[in-house]
Amino acid sequence: MRLIVIALLGFTIFSCAPDRSNQGEDQPKSTQSAVEDVINDPTKGLGAVKSVTLHTPLEQERVERGLSIYEMKCSACHKLDDKRVVGPGWKDITKRRQPEWIMNMITNVDVMLDSDPEAQKLLELCLMRMPNQNMSIGDARDVLEFMRQNDGEK
Repeated sequence: MRLIVIALLGFTIFSCAPDRSNQGEDQPKSTQSAVEDVINDPTKGLGAVKSVTLHTPLEQERVERGLSIYEMKCSACHKLDDKRVVGPGWKDITKRRQPEWIMNMITNVDVMLDSDPEAQKLLELCLMRMPNQNMSIGDARDVLEFMRQNDGEK
């Protein structure tokens, strides 16, 4: 009799446990929204930057701040020509990538490297993860303006 009670108790506990077969549906919201962002517009990357309005002529104050940030945080791995050092060179980056993608790569690098197909291709090419520099969206915009100038925009 005791064995039957233990077996029934075990069966009851097992049957009340949450169903693990639908783990894909239980993903955190951030992962789900990241996947939805890639599906909606894969050229903009993953992150908080959804839209960027570019101004012509370039905002020179932003360009100067971007140069300072580049020299302090980026120049050890990225050169301004097309030569790859640790990371890819920046020549013509603003002609190949959307501004939103660039800014999301700067501000949300870990998610981009884990989920964005283009960022993953760069990781395969360079064999080194870009470190998270903890840049704000404003800093990323300054770097973007500097990149635009480096690519010949006025």
